[in-house]
Amino acid sequence: MTGAERRQQLLDVARSLFAEKGFDGTSIEEIANRANVSKPVVYEHFGGKEGIYAVVVDRETRLLLDRMVSTLHGGHPRELLEQAAVALLSYVEDCHDGFRILVRDSPVASSTGTFSTLLNDIASQVEYVLAQEFDSRGYDDKLAPLYAQALVGMVALTGQWWLDARKPKRNEVAAHLVNLAWNGLSNLEHKPRLRLRRKQ
Repeated sequence: MTGAERRQQLLDVARSLFAEKGFDGTSIEEIANRANVSKPVVYEHFGGKEGIYAVVVDRETRLLLDRMVSTLHGGHPRELLEQAAVALLSYVEDCHDGFRILVRDSPVASSTGTFSTLLNDIASQVEYVLAQEFDSRGYDDKLAPLYAQALVGMVALTGQWWLDARKPKRNEVAAHLVNLAWNGLSNLEHKPRLRLRRKQ
């Protein structure tokens, strides 16, 4: 194997183990054993478990963000919402190991980014679209970041649930998410207020 091929093999093995057992449950020894190499080979390529984990997380983060951003083609805002929901659920379906890794907490997350950081990046893309839509409808476009976080969070948390449930099918889940989000958005009040009564 060339150095590049060995590096890729180690990344593939580590990705599978991190998805299965998490960061804490995976050891360098286990990565080396599954790859049929000695531990020093893993250290030579990545410097340790934190190093290989950081590369795996970085690759998954870029893959998901690229998928999300590339699906937002424009058009009607509801279509954009549908595209974003289907893109995230497609990633969950196609790259379930990667998604499992991204949604877990890890001690090295601060150096590689966390799932919440990734969601913030995606929400920034959605925020831009929402701000334009809010402005055209007479809503306060300064509230677009709040709504972007709410929408992206709703889809992401549903994706976490669906990772294990796998029912109903992807497009049906996306349709229900869009139904809830869009029908709620289409009837937004300009100045919403809580209607809770204070207890005496």
